[in-house]
Amino acid sequence: MAILAINGGEKALRKDYTSLFHWPIVTDEDIAAVVDVLKAGSMSGSEISKVFEKEYAAWNGTKYALSTANGTAGLSAAFWACGIGAGDEVIAPTMTYWASCAAVIRLGAAINFADIDEELNIDPDDIEHRIGPRTKAIIVVNYGAQPAEWGKIRAIADRYGLKIIEDNSHAQGALYKGRMCGTFGDIACASLMSGKSLAIGEGGMITTDNRELYERCVAYGFYERTGVASNYNKADAQITDPYLQKFRGLPIGGVKYRINQTCSAMGRVQLKHYPERMAEIDKAMNYYCDLIEDIPGVKPIRPARGSGTTKGGWYAAKGLFSEEFAARVSPAKFVAALNAEGLFSWIGANPALHLHPLFHEMDFFNQGKPTVIAFGQRDVRQGKGALPQVESILPRVFNIPWFKHFDKEAIEEYAAAFHKVAENIDEIK
Repeated sequence: MAILAINGGEKALRKDYTSLFHWPIVTDEDIAAVVDVLKAGSMSGSEISKVFEKEYAAWNGTKYALSTANGTAGLSAAFWACGIGAGDEVIAPTMTYWASCAAVIRLGAAINFADIDEELNIDPDDIEHRIGPRTKAIIVVNYGAQPAEWGKIRAIADRYGLKIIEDNSHAQGALYKGRMCGTFGDIACASLMSGKSLAIGEGGMITTDNRELYERCVAYGFYERTGVASNYNKADAQITDPYLQKFRGLPIGGVKYRINQTCSAMGRVQLKHYPERMAEIDKAMNYYCDLIEDIPGVKPIRPARGSGTTKGGWYAAKGLFSEEFAARVSPAKFVAALNAEGLFSWIGANPALHLHPLFHEMDFFNQGKPTVIAFGQRDVRQGKGALPQVESILPRVFNIPWFKHFDKEAIEEYAAAFHKVAENIDEIK
């Protein structure tokens, strides 16, 4: 019987594997592209960004793409573009990063949070009963790079005439039944910050096939592209809607969401190499999951092989301990034992937003009452126990090492460390 490192035994992982996890991969090509922008003094322009947008749209398979300063900015514009306003409701998953939905409150709308499924995405079976007369849209996140159940969700949205805002910040390049994520919502947004799988420094991207939604996003935060005389209002970014034309020259949202062109330049290089790098990540991550999924009670969250569904760059990959496993040993203590062996893991994911006071009490417009009920909405606020699935699942979610390269020997050592702890589970104090 091996002695666990947490009990004084020798660590299973003794080599330095830092290079396997370093990201993003920055080469002389990236540096040269950024330096060219700096030398030209064109950081605040749009000509490079527009080329990046066209390349991104072509890769993603959408008609339109619009770069933004960050993913949060893109989501903010998308909410307004979809017509969400005072008194409306949107349905969103409770377990996600706050940027997926918080800007809805700034528009005077309320969020009716839905529970999650065992793949950590919004549960399609917890959506329909939440739809009311003022529901305007559904926010769907491809959480942890695992594509949501788009067939079911799209059918619900179409049946009730609801818009879908797709938060694809985790799943750039992931496929759902052969079709790339970022194309399923009426409009989609992705963060491209340096921690994401497609990392360009800082930035975001809006994608859509809907010209009206695209123009509304331009009108919201891209004053220099709305059709007034400027260096950047080429035909592909001009506003054609007569109503929006009345406001051209000023951003309707009172914001400036333009991306810095150093990031756009880096983005063009990163996008060119991303499919190849993504394929290596996918190979490495699937191999690791293959090696640990035979452990009773341990489930890596990933699509079935041969389904046409993939996880793209595997951002924030997670696994789930079964209830039986958690009854035998505390998942937190199990992960502490893993970390003592040299792995880097943790328990949990984004906390459940329906429990945060921002969505219950915050009076954004200083009206003397919470914004989520200030405009005549029904009260959809939720508290502890309202969404039992997320509260049950979160303590059983664990992080999977995010390998950026396929190193068979190293991955096998990581898996062996996991097996060592699992096979000596009763020794965890």
